Amino acid sequence: MAFKRRGEQQISEIANGIMDPVLARRAGITTALIGSWDEIAGEQFADCTRPEKIVWPRREPGDLVGHRPGQLVIACEGARALFLSHAQGELLDRINSFFGYHAIGQMRIVQKPVSQSHKHRPSLRPLPSSEAKKLEEMMEGIESEALRAAVARLGRAVLQPGKRKV
Repeated sequence: MAFKRRGEQQISEIANGIMDPVLARRAGITTALIGSWDEIAGEQFADCTRPEKIVWPRREPGDLVGHRPGQLVIACEGARALFLSHAQGELLDRINSFFGYHAIGQMRIVQKPVSQSHKHRPSLRPLPSSEAKKLEEMMEGIESEALRAAVARLGRAVLQPGKRKV
């Protein structure tokens, strides 16, 4: 558990505080949905889709109906849109599970390129044997394979030759 001093905030909290109202007003979505999209979409669609916006139904004056589900517009690349349309029932269930209630009633798929620039990791050079050994020693107590792989990636990035050590 991280302790914060009074007045200190993480940059992500500040950025989300700024971005969420803008995204909510312009697209009806939050940074939490965008940030969790890879898990929501799953391996099959994470690399070729992204949520664009949520279109909420207009409320008429005197409308006594409570919440009405919205329509999620999803950008999808090329022919994968056909497969996405066949899997939309499962994806709608995952999206509504993320929200915790029946927030989305339908999806609209828009075929367009999906930017993947944030998903490409720079290739890392192999570590010198002394650095690789040090990294392995640091990871000795980690039992979870997923956590071990993530720590190994981070360690290789931090211990890269040519990086300035502070």
